[in-house]
Amino acid sequence: MSRAPLGRFYSQAVGSPGVPPSEKHYIGKLFCTRVYMDYNATTPLEPEVISAVTDALRFAWGNPSSTYLPGLKAKDIINQSRDSIARMVGGKAEDIIITSGGTEANNMVVHSAVEHFWKSCVAEKGARERGHLLNGSRVLPHIITSNVEHDSVKIPVENLLKTGRADVTFLPVSMVTGRVEAEDVVSAMRPTTCLVSVMLANNETGVIMPVREICERVRAVKRPAFSPRVLLHTDAAQAFGKIHVDAQDLGVDYITIVGHKFYAPRIGALFVNGPGTSTPIHPLLYGGGQERSFRPGTENTPMIAGLGKAAELVTTNLAAYESHLLDIRLYLEQRLLAVFGEEKVRFNSHFPGSDTLPNTCNVSILGQGLQGYQVLSTCRRLLASVGAACHSDRGDQPSHVLLNCGVPYHVAANALRISVGRQTSRQDVDVVVADLRDAVEHLEQMN
Repeated sequence: MSRAPLGRFYSQAVGSPGVPPSEKHYIGKLFCTRVYMDYNATTPLEPEVISAVTDALRFAWGNPSSTYLPGLKAKDIINQSRDSIARMVGGKAEDIIITSGGTEANNMVVHSAVEHFWKSCVAEKGARERGHLLNGSRVLPHIITSNVEHDSVKIPVENLLKTGRADVTFLPVSMVTGRVEAEDVVSAMRPTTCLVSVMLANNETGVIMPVREICERVRAVKRPAFSPRVLLHTDAAQAFGKIHVDAQDLGVDYITIVGHKFYAPRIGALFVNGPGTSTPIHPLLYGGGQERSFRPGTENTPMIAGLGKAAELVTTNLAAYESHLLDIRLYLEQRLLAVFGEEKVRFNSHFPGSDTLPNTCNVSILGQGLQGYQVLSTCRRLLASVGAACHSDRGDQPSHVLLNCGVPYHVAANALRISVGRQTSRQDVDVVVADLRDAVEHLEQMN
């Protein structure tokens, strides 16, 4: 199937001349007016993924729990997809639990850690009311995470803290490296620590966290006999399809997988290293026996088929994807420097000694009246963001992630998150940088 660069697509303007209403927002046409560079927010479906989804809709419509042919066909597709997801993450098929997306997967991990804490307390000290004495002291489960996590980790643990059901430590990232440092994680540990959750790569800065080192250091800590096991989780939503991810190499118990970040449908999965045997997992929902009762509900076969196909593409093509993304991002940064100059450009995704995602450029164009939202609203071609898509309702407020990374307020206010994709071309970059130049010149004239 031939296709045009996925960076281009139709104008968002309603009623644009020559564009049928039914084709608004369609990606993949040459005669387009916008260039999409917000691939950290979401990605279009690859053609092979669309084919997998539509084939499942047509031919695998049966209930996967049924024993006749349409149901068996659906079950076979789900099993094949589970195998493909497992290969992508470096695990086994039985380690993969299909979820509705990353938010559900992250909530399941937090819930499971707290449940496991109390079950461990009961086993060690006998049945007691939650929150009462353990080894002579009043205790709650303790969770360690960072101050740059996605809201689907941050808000669930904040809720536990506010309702008195857990203690939570939000570790600040280093303002030098932009990372959570392993030494800080170890220093924050308590006898009651039951979960460490640190994202693999940040969605705004692109900084890759030292998850492997964190896991090694945490597992090496000598714990009191009554202490629960410390479960280790990483939200890898931004990593798949951009960098190599291997569960065994990282040493984690859980990995969150989010399909729409790597050209799959809006569905997800959770890797659990030996679910229910080696690693505890407790369901959020109760119902039928689907997903071994860890996540009941009749399976969404077409979306699972799409997720499996996207995972297969990542396993096969990751080296090429990563090389292309890095080439385009470096070219983008070169062009920004060439057009605006070093004194006017600040890259908020550059931290000494830290690796970053190959596709992510967080940049501020310095100057009064050049706030990120103002620049983007003035651009005629570029479609990007000022930060996480889930924070888009916060208007002109600077990203808390950038502020927590030590980026000055006036610099963070001007930030643009530009994230390139598999089909983004150097021509797209030239168009976008020219568009930014025109937008900045217009705003400067207004000021």
